[in-house]
Amino acid sequence: MWLAVVLGVVPLLIWLLCWWNDLWYGLVTKTLRSSEGGTHLPPGYMGLPIIGEMFTFLWYFKFLRRPDDYINSKRSKFGDGIGMYKTHLFGRPSVIVFSPTAARFVFRDEESFILEWPNVELVGKSSLVAVHGKTHARLRSFVSRSINQPEALRRIASVMQPSMISALDSWAKRGTITAYNEIKKVTFENIGMFFASFKPGHTLDMLDEYFIGLVSGIRSYPMNIPGFAYHHGLQCRKKTVAIFKDELEKRRKNGNSESMNDLMDGLMKLKDEEGGRLSDIEILDNIVSILLAGYESTTLSTMWAVYYLAKYPKVLLKLRDESMFIKSSKNEQFVTSDEILKMKYTMKVVDETIRMANVAAFVFRTTTKDVNYKGYTIPKGWNVMLWIRYLHTNPENFNDPLCFNPERWDASMAPGTYQVFGGGARNCVGNMLARLQLAIFLYHLSTGYTWELVNPDAKVRYLSHPKPEDGAEITIKKL
Repeated sequence: MWLAVVLGVVPLLIWLLCWWNDLWYGLVTKTLRSSEGGTHLPPGYMGLPIIGEMFTFLWYFKFLRRPDDYINSKRSKFGDGIGMYKTHLFGRPSVIVFSPTAARFVFRDEESFILEWPNVELVGKSSLVAVHGKTHARLRSFVSRSINQPEALRRIASVMQPSMISALDSWAKRGTITAYNEIKKVTFENIGMFFASFKPGHTLDMLDEYFIGLVSGIRSYPMNIPGFAYHHGLQCRKKTVAIFKDELEKRRKNGNSESMNDLMDGLMKLKDEEGGRLSDIEILDNIVSILLAGYESTTLSTMWAVYYLAKYPKVLLKLRDESMFIKSSKNEQFVTSDEILKMKYTMKVVDETIRMANVAAFVFRTTTKDVNYKGYTIPKGWNVMLWIRYLHTNPENFNDPLCFNPERWDASMAPGTYQVFGGGARNCVGNMLARLQLAIFLYHLSTGYTWELVNPDAKVRYLSHPKPEDGAEITIKKL
């Protein structure tokens, strides 16, 4: 009898619940009014009530470890259609966007599809990622000039190289290291330097500890109760802000007489067209949010570069030849940002690494109104999930997409297929800085060291971010 229940009744009950969930959302949508007559949801499957398709998502990402098959399974069942599917993920009814055309449609309509950062209290309500409209445009201009302009890149390039060189030397002396862990350390050390001129020591160690809790809180359910990750994240944010605020007040007290040439210094000095400056809370919120945006993504991208170059020795040889040519023409150890950005093959390796790494598998938008797209309705208040990973791993967009091939960048990419930094007015403001950091690291690594993967067949974990199970353990030695 119990076997009959398990094999018969339980699947039937699940099917009925899923059928009712699809029917419910379909009935709700039919009540919508559209000037163009689109009153149907995009094709797809809403899954179970409340839970939605989370089990299916976890099945492909966590257990099968074939994340691209999540979209492929939908394509085989529902067809390509309009480049969108309805679903229910992460607690909300959603639309998955997987085609370049549909992604460009969403990215370009900044009014209908707005960015809503999860757990915004942790990144700061006045930070660049949280504000909209004129405030966003003003802040973006401030931050861009502080970290993405040529003079800022030159300054940052000189600041970050001593710690990179020192770290690589220490790795070679140890012989075997876990790339992810060690890169994370040097990344945070560099962040401390060009954010607030913090040198290695107690303050930077405290920030590193608080930041781990802050990141965990952003990915958690917002329960502000002791014992929950979100509550711990809020406490870590307060302590993080307090450290930066103390530094800010010291500089205010000193009248900022000494130029520190770091991000805080740049944000304090910047003025808009009318001569206005950022408030202290805007400075602090943006330092925290940029730190959040760059820390994990830079670490993972650098780790994947080490991983792929170990797997593709011919690519490494070409990269090393280009870097050696630059090094042979110099009398100094450091390379400038101007020199790096002229190294064409190196920058192709950087772009290919970021495409393959897919640190952000998808990005979120929220609809502010009912949106019609090709006769279908995306209801107001729904999540829109731009499946960035699939844009980069779909063979229709990139030939042999899972092959590490920098030469593919000899040709221009089809519009909308390369979205590693997002799109529209919300594309990553630090994109040039991210590419520069990775390129400088590859310059020093390739010209001074050789390395191999300890576990070249290590499986990859895709949640919460993709990385090998062993964190890319390598043996490394000097050339």
